[in-house]
Amino acid sequence: MNAIAIIAGREIRDGLRNRWVLGAVVLLAGLALTLSFLGSAPTGTVGVEPIEVTIVSLSSLTIFLVPLIALLLSHDAIVGERERGTLLLLLSYPLSRWQILLGKFLGHVLILAFATTLGYGSALALAGGDIDRDSLVSFAGMIGSAVLLGAVFVALGYLVSAVVRERATAAGLAIGVWLTLVLLYDMALLGLLVADQGRTISATTLNWLLLLDPADVFRFINLAGMSKASVFAGMSGLAEQLQFGRGVLIAALAAWVVVPLAFATLIFARKQP
Repeated sequence: MNAIAIIAGREIRDGLRNRWVLGAVVLLAGLALTLSFLGSAPTGTVGVEPIEVTIVSLSSLTIFLVPLIALLLSHDAIVGERERGTLLLLLSYPLSRWQILLGKFLGHVLILAFATTLGYGSALALAGGDIDRDSLVSFAGMIGSAVLLGAVFVALGYLVSAVVRERATAAGLAIGVWLTLVLLYDMALLGLLVADQGRTISATTLNWLLLLDPADVFRFINLAGMSKASVFAGMSGLAEQLQFGRGVLIAALAAWVVVPLAFATLIFARKQP
């Protein structure tokens, strides 16, 4: 564990030196404060409190922004070390390759967690109104699941970085992963549902298909998993059809972290530096 902590600390220092932490915090805080300010306007008669408006707004922002930040952080974690000539130096230390990869992963996730918590936490001050315990728990759960979603895409970035041999290729594949999982998957699934017209794809099948996209899992955890937020987000009907509990959804998101990271570790262990 000490070796992993040392590698993680190295990644955090590199993030501070390269202004990744500051840039991510400023970006997330700026957008979060803007959305919180705009979302604190009167919301009609639906009975949604400002904190729920903020949760819905930040959840929608997270689906697009946090995965992109995570991939930008991680796509050159291995291939970048190889191109800079520092990978051989790392491998010369008395460390296993899995310790190096896990330490770098932990450092990147901690950077993302710090930026997300500080950036989104600043929006809580602008939520306004009386904030009850349930709302605070929902807000904390949104931040926690946002960090977990970021960890998913950090792991996917590591998998990309372990497969390719050039940083430019890794950057292109990382953008492709982001486009596929954040935008194209839902569009393809919608087209499939329209073409099928309910003949073969049942509600159960649809639920399982949605688990194949971490962005959809995150969306259900935060938008369909809370009654107040789901009403405001227009997902209350879909929430009623959801066949998985919150625990299953969180476990699915965790599996999206473990599986790509495990494959990245196996590829890295067998690949020549």
